[in-house]
Amino acid sequence: MQIYRFLTGEDDSAFCHKVTEALALGWQLHGGPSYAYDAVSKKMRCGQAVTKIVRDQAYDPDKKLVDY
Repeated sequence: MQIYRFLTGEDDSAFCHKVTEALALGWQLHGGPSYAYDAVSKKMRCGQAVTKIVRDQAYDPDKKLVDY
């Protein structure tokens, strides 16, 4: 089964660490990053989709995706 997450955050090092941690845990980048200006906070926001193949596990909507 392939699972999907969309990571978001401010365009800062914390966001880069979030993506790097996901990659270290076996997630793979899915497409390129996205950027948008948040007019309320007056900051840039980033997003990055990641996917992971998990074997021999049924999908459980109550399970956190980071726990796969």
